[in-house]
Amino acid sequence: MGSTATSEGLCQLHGTTQDALPVHRVYIDGFWMDQAEVTNAQFAVFVKATGYKTIAERTPTREQFPTAPPENLVAGSVVFTPPSYPVPLSNHYRWWSYVTGANWRHPEGPSSSIQGKENSPVVQIAYPDAMAYARWAGKRLPTEAEWEFAARGGLAGKLYAWGDEFRPRGKWMANTFQGQFPFKDTGEDGFAGLAPIRSFPPNGYGLYDVAGNVWEWTNDWYRPDYYRTLAAAGGVARNPQGPEAPYDPAEPTERKRVQRGGSFLCTDQYCTRYLVGTRGKGEETTGTNHLGFRCLKD
Repeated sequence: MGSTATSEGLCQLHGTTQDALPVHRVYIDGFWMDQAEVTNAQFAVFVKATGYKTIAERTPTREQFPTAPPENLVAGSVVFTPPSYPVPLSNHYRWWSYVTGANWRHPEGPSSSIQGKENSPVVQIAYPDAMAYARWAGKRLPTEAEWEFAARGGLAGKLYAWGDEFRPRGKWMANTFQGQFPFKDTGEDGFAGLAPIRSFPPNGYGLYDVAGNVWEWTNDWYRPDYYRTLAAAGGVARNPQGPEAPYDPAEPTERKRVQRGGSFLCTDQYCTRYLVGTRGKGEETTGTNHLGFRCLKD
């Protein structure tokens, strides 16, 4: 588990930040995993059956955000908003915006819709939303170790879920970003933005989209030093459940969970975390339009 290529940058080729080191041995008990990410159609069935409202659909309260100005206490979520011209890649706020009215039904804001996209992954899902769906479905979210074991598809020590070459024999294997990031996705892989599930070949275990398309929640708290802690203990880590508490030195007050797999925004110009051993992170109550999930069952 983990990756060997090193970089001090945010996401430089091979896209491995220090939190994915060192490679360490893990033993995982067997489980069943969803072949693909949960879709809009599947999530709609859950909402109809339970009346559940996602976090993005709820109006934030003064108690939750005591320092926020009143005009910011409106329901919405974070949306990738590409600039109309090339920009430096030193500040991600240039292409992310908080959009009022953005939620799973309207992933990019009130004027957007999931009509005709029933087979696409549901997005704008925060960690508690994913947990609520999983419980209703009689399943759970994977641990980070379970997710990586499944994503590797039986191939140990490879850069990608399908091997060591990004495009074997010129074939696109995942939905990623082509063109000039973040200005223009040319969609050379067939999709500029989100793709329906199963649009690309499965891995060796028959799982789809374990690289690219949408990031996926795992159950683990995020700490950048967790792998080093496991490795220092020696031997083989058995069914690791993640650290007991979250900590991200970049944002120490934020409670973050591990996200895996990369998304349609990943590119070798900025973020190559479609590599199977790399890690992502996100504040647990925040969704985006490139973040979804899949479940597993013991």
